[in-house]
Amino acid sequence: MISIFGNSLIVLILLSTLSIIYFSFNSITSLGINISKKIYHLSLLQVTFVVTCLLTLIVGFIISDFSLTTVFENSHTQKPLIYKIAGTWGNHEGSLLLWITLMVFFNFLFLVYGKKYEKKFMLFSLISQNFLILGFILFLFFTSNPFLLINPAPIEGLGLNPILQDPALAIHPPLLYIGFVGSSIYFSSAIGALISNLPAKDFAASIKNWVIFTWFFQTLGIFAGSVWAYYELGWGGFWFWDPVENASLLPWFCMTALMHSIIVLEKKGQLYSWVLILCLMTFVLTIAGTFLVRSGILNSVHTFANDPTRGLYILIILLLACLVSFFIFIKHSRGNSIQGYNLDRGTFILSNNWFMIFYLVTVFLGTVYPIFTEVIFNTKISVGPPFYNTVIIPFVIVFLILMSLGPESKWIKTKFPIRKLLAILILSFVLNIIISVTFKSTSLISNLIFITSFFLIIMSFLDVIKLIKLNKITLISRSVSHLGFGLLILFIGLNHNFSKEYDVNIKTGEIKKLNNFDLKFKDLKLTNSQNYKSIIGNFELKDNDKNLIKELKPEIRIYQNPETLTYEASIKSTIFNDYYLTMSNLQNSEYYNVKVQVKPFMSWLWLSVLIMSLGGFLRLFYKR
Repeated sequence: MISIFGNSLIVLILLSTLSIIYFSFNSITSLGINISKKIYHLSLLQVTFVVTCLLTLIVGFIISDFSLTTVFENSHTQKPLIYKIAGTWGNHEGSLLLWITLMVFFNFLFLVYGKKYEKKFMLFSLISQNFLILGFILFLFFTSNPFLLINPAPIEGLGLNPILQDPALAIHPPLLYIGFVGSSIYFSSAIGALISNLPAKDFAASIKNWVIFTWFFQTLGIFAGSVWAYYELGWGGFWFWDPVENASLLPWFCMTALMHSIIVLEKKGQLYSWVLILCLMTFVLTIAGTFLVRSGILNSVHTFANDPTRGLYILIILLLACLVSFFIFIKHSRGNSIQGYNLDRGTFILSNNWFMIFYLVTVFLGTVYPIFTEVIFNTKISVGPPFYNTVIIPFVIVFLILMSLGPESKWIKTKFPIRKLLAILILSFVLNIIISVTFKSTSLISNLIFITSFFLIIMSFLDVIKLIKLNKITLISRSVSHLGFGLLILFIGLNHNFSKEYDVNIKTGEIKKLNNFDLKFKDLKLTNSQNYKSIIGNFELKDNDKNLIKELKPEIRIYQNPETLTYEASIKSTIFNDYYLTMSNLQNSEYYNVKVQVKPFMSWLWLSVLIMSLGGFLRLFYKR
């Protein structure tokens, strides 16, 4: 029953999409260009069909309808309800349906809230968006149908990957998908603007909030994924420059550059072609990242649903998006591309763009280069943190300086407050000396990172205070984001340089001396949960004076469906440090391998990302 209903809804979505395309073309070819009520009604029906379709699949997971192949392969009767629901998008078929649902929903919102914009622009944007929707619906129907039947229906499912049985799964993919899919709106809008010859400032107004909105959710999605990787994968890191991580970061760089470029476009009518390129590139990079993740062409610890056949279909969509958008841009672009500036605010915004593109190219090359070496030279290589850290970190120093000076600049010729800047620079040096003495830092590059981070933090904080005093609350979004970014770089640097890790083999009742504290393995406890069994270790960390620092209880979980061992970290957070402990059993031995990590300022690192995101959110309420 669910299969028939779900497949019928997919057909209805397909028909409504084709109808929107037809009536939109018909409106353009008519004498008086107008968006008819039929298009609004069809768009509403399209939303209704796709939301109902997604809810139908969710119901299939909730009731454990194993007649559906997707449910059978990704669920189990013993799985908790939250993971049954979240498991709907914890697989390729369900995640693609969520993707289409968001595309359709955003298409409807763009149509409803775009009534004030030029009709020809809106219609061509609508056509472009629905052609994208059509491509993904065909992808869903022919290669990734979530309503395929198994006959006879099994009585039990295979279960969900235990790593995905985590609360973060309920929020990480949807947040990330909002960012990913939202970029399709300004991709389609760029196509519409090019064909309709929309004025620069009108285009900036039409997409500004969409860019901010998607950047906000993309940032939160990456943040949620980092938090999940930190506590779930058991390696104690929050970023590993993994291909899947990089795939989410590439469009984020474009969004960030686009968000700043729109300011220039809106203010001075400049950078129009550049803004259009960034609009097109953001969604193209989103599809490219999806291809790299789904095709299986790159290995990743985060990849849970790859298939070369599906990857080929995504590649076709990617190539079509690239070719069509490139052709339209070349044909309709008026050539008003990047222009030069005096030393004004436009200069600093443009420098932000170039840095973002540099980071984008670096990450892209680091991600795809292993593919070329394997194809051309039949040699497998991996590009990891050493490459990215070596290439990117020196440029971050210059980037932080420019971010600090940008808000002090004006749209006309700028005269900087030299005394103020020198005073802040001296204070940054003093703070760096305190950090260096406290943590015994001797690295030149680390000290430069700390100095420039403090410089940006102080400049941004003073700007926030000034705007609050002047009662210009709606203007603080930029400074809040810059403040968050400065804090993020500072705490990443502190965490990277001053984390400590200890690796020991220990048995119950034993005490190990670890530098400035003792680790005691008190005992083991066996427990049963709904869908797994646990071996829980009880550990104590004590300082040299035998004072208890933290009690930590890592787990070894034994899942039955599917049969899998996972190693769950125990994390105790304080204001200044995270104490992070994992354990694994040594075969045929009474000893356990235990890793203890002391990671400074993790809570502050997470907080800094939220502050940066808050700045983007506040920008939605910006009033000139």
